[in-house]
Amino acid sequence: MSKQINTEEFNKLINDTEPVLVDFYADWCGPCKMLSPIMDEISKNNKVYKVNVDEESSLAASLGIMSIPCVIAFKEGKEINRSIGLVDKETILDLIK
Repeated sequence: MSKQINTEEFNKLINDTEPVLVDFYADWCGPCKMLSPIMDEISKNNKVYKVNVDEESSLAASLGIMSIPCVIAFKEGKEINRSIGLVDKETILDLIK
């Protein structure tokens, strides 16, 4: 299961040496709800976190997130890949390869 995090936790967790996936979403977003089970499945073998863009709007703005769902892969504090919109499991996993 993906863990919801806030800005403070985000800043600590993305500095991992292993790739970390962060799913930026909103509760009212239909495609976000459809992506959620895929992210939960991926989280069984990968580090996956969720950020609610309504609650953490300044973080989303600082990362240039204009559309959701937006999944960003981070490694050692740097963005390494990004996917926008509803995509399949393979596309999400490709972000951390």
